[in-house]
Parts: sequence; structure tokens; C-alpha cells
Amino acid sequence: MDVRKLMQDNAARLDALYSGKDQTGRYEALAQAFRGQFKREPELFVSAPGRTEVVGNHTDHQNGRVLAASVDLDTVAAVAARDDMTVTLYSEGYKKPFVVDISDLEVHENQRETTFALIRGVAARMHQLGYKIGGFDASVTSTVFKGSGLSSSAAFEVMLVAAFDALYNGWVVPAEENARISQYAENVYFGKPSGLLDQSASAVGGLVTIDFGASPAKVESMNYDFTAKGFAVCVVSVGGEHGNLTADYAAVPAEMKAVAKAMGHELLCEITLDDLMRELPNLKNRVSDRAILRAFHFLDETKRVVDAVNALRADDIQAFLRTVVLSGESSWKLLQNLHVPTSDNQEMPLALEMSHRMLNGKGAWRIHGGGFAGTILAFVPFDLLESYRAAMDGVFGEKATTVLAIRPEGVVCLA
Repeated sequence: MDVRKLMQDNAARLDALYSGKDQTGRYEALAQAFRGQFKREPELFVSAPGRTEVVGNHTDHQNGRVLAASVDLDTVAAVAARDDMTVTLYSEGYKKPFVVDISDLEVHENQRETTFALIRGVAARMHQLGYKIGGFDASVTSTVFKGSGLSSSAAFEVMLVAAFDALYNGWVVPAEENARISQYAENVYFGKPSGLLDQSASAVGGLVTIDFGASPAKVESMNYDFTAKGFAVCVVSVGGEHGNLTADYAAVPAEMKAVAKAMGHELLCEITLDDLMRELPNLKNRVSDRAILRAFHFLDETKRVVDAVNALRADDIQAFLRTVVLSGESSWKLLQNLHVPTSDNQEMPLALEMSHRMLNGKGAWRIHGGGFAGTILAFVPFDLLESYRAAMDGVFGEKATTVLAIRPEGVVCLA
């Protein structure tokens, strides 16, 4: 199958993907890097966007609902097939390539939480599902900065699935399946118990609401132009290190599942708020108080996604902004994923309190991503954008504030 012919229509999408930004120089620089590293031409480019979670903090792993969007920051790979089963991948910022023999698809315990694990995990899952796999060379660059809550790891995983798919299957893997393959690699091989939100938003693209309680997950695309309403969508990188926080992230779904199990269920999506209130006397001292509070968050947050979606469909921007703020307050008070208890620094609470004092009644602010460290999300009126950016950058560092645009496409392949 002629992949180039299949992908030629996508070439015209470059301008739309980046809201008119000129990406020609970036792609040529990546192609030049590929030539220098592999002494041949790339066959195609794969682009997978980062994502922003709008409402639905830590709901996906309990089969709840989310409202999310892909953004105009992405991971891009120049790739070309090999005639063996070796993946050789150069990633910008790393001196040595990642080299993985995908004829060996076993889990390597000594490669947990590494790029090697993600490459092998994606290949393994695609092979299990009956897709063809083979070796390839890749040069990768990314504008999805690590620790941003924009899901650099998910964009990387989704890109890997698309590379295998385009090179060896003729671009047939549905976006929703790409997301599940990516999640499998992260859960089973990388060793991080993530939900499906990050990968779904990157693979599907645009502004989407996802109901993970449906089988398969129900993904609905939405059209809403925040810019036309006078709001900039911003993330503020407030600092903190993600590298040693796997246990903190893992505790969130584990505690939620503990509550569900104590109530005779597998996941919290199977209970109601009335159920939880009725069972409180039996839950006390059987599970931790924090687990109960996190269960309250899940039940409230899932409903808030519906409220936010309805507000956007009714074009009620003020109702939407109020819902975003309530989401952030719930993460702070009930989910308790704004800071690490062992750290004296509380960058996220500080950034959110600053945002509250500057944007109250005019915009919205909330935690962004998994939490504990990283970024916050803010909807900032244009007339306050420069003062907001100056204040946040003044505290958290130059260029801490990034203004995003919602990207209409998910993962794409460009010949």
C-alpha cells in the first residue's frame, strides 16, 4: 500500500493544525537532523498533539467523564522503515539514541519508566492485536514540555502507534484504539497506572467530551472558540519535579477503587452520591478518610463535566467558567493533589491563589493534569492577559506562562 498516496491529502492540513503558524522550517530542520543521523531521507512525518484537560480531574480511571482538548504543541517524528526489527530513535536533547529490538516483546523490569519501555510496549500491544510491526528509524522533537500537564508522554506514545501504523499497516488504526494501545504501553510496560484521558485527547484531537463509562468510550467532538469570546487559554508552569511522584499518582486511583470495593463494586462509576452518603458509617475506618474525600470528588467532578458541556452548548461562557473554578476547588479540597506532603514548597496552591486574586469574577483557574507538580490552567480575558502573564512570570520564572490554541486535529501523518 502506498502510504505517501494515502497521506498526501494531509499535507494541506499543516496550516490548520497550527492556526496559521509556519511549520515549514521546523519540519525541514527535523528532516535535516534525520539525514545527519541516518544518512538517508525520512519517508514521512508523524505529529501527535499535547492535550489540556479542561474539566474532569482524575475521572478517567474510574470510567467517568472528561472535557479535554488537543493543543497546538506537539511531538513530531521524522520516520523511515527498516528491514529489520530494530527501532532506533533519536530524541532532541538526548545525545544517544534509544535502540530497541522489537523481536523481543517481553516486559523488561529494569526498563520501567523509560523510553525503551514505551517503544517496546507499543510494539507488543500492536502485535497482540494483529497489527503488523517492524523496525524504523526516527528523529523526534517536541514542543510539549515535560512536567507541563500537557501529556508529553501520551503524545510520544500516540506518535509511536501512528509511526508503526503508517509504515506497516497503511494508516488503519482508529484514533480510539491508538489511545488504548498507548495506555497499555504506559500501564504495563512503563509501569504508570494512567487512565485514558491523555492518550484519547491526543489521538482524537479538537475539543472533545469523553464518557469512559460507555463501551467503547464515547467521544463527542465540540466546537467552541474561546478566542472569539475574548479569552486566552493559558498554562502556567509553576515548577516541581514529577520524577519521584509515581506513588502519589498511583494512590489516587488505588484509593478510589478501595472505596468502590468496600461498597461491593469495582469502580466508582458504579455508585451514586446517595450510595456513598448512605455507606459513610460503614466506610469510616475501613478505608482512609482521604479515600472517601477522593470518592466525593469523583462523583461531583463527573457531574461537573456534564455541566461544563451543557454550558458550552448553550453558549453560556460565564456558567462554564464557574464550573472550571469549582473543578479546581474540588481538586484542592477533596482530591488533594495540589502539593506533595513531604515538600515545604506549594507552587500550585500559590499559583492558584494568585490567579484567584487576579481573575475572580472575570476568568477561571484550576489545577492542570495529574497534579502534585507541574502546571495550572487559566482562562484569562484578553484585557488582563499581559498583567496576568507578567505577574505569573515574575514569580515562577520567565516564560512560565504559555498561551495555547486548540488544535482541530489529533494525531496525523504527513508525507
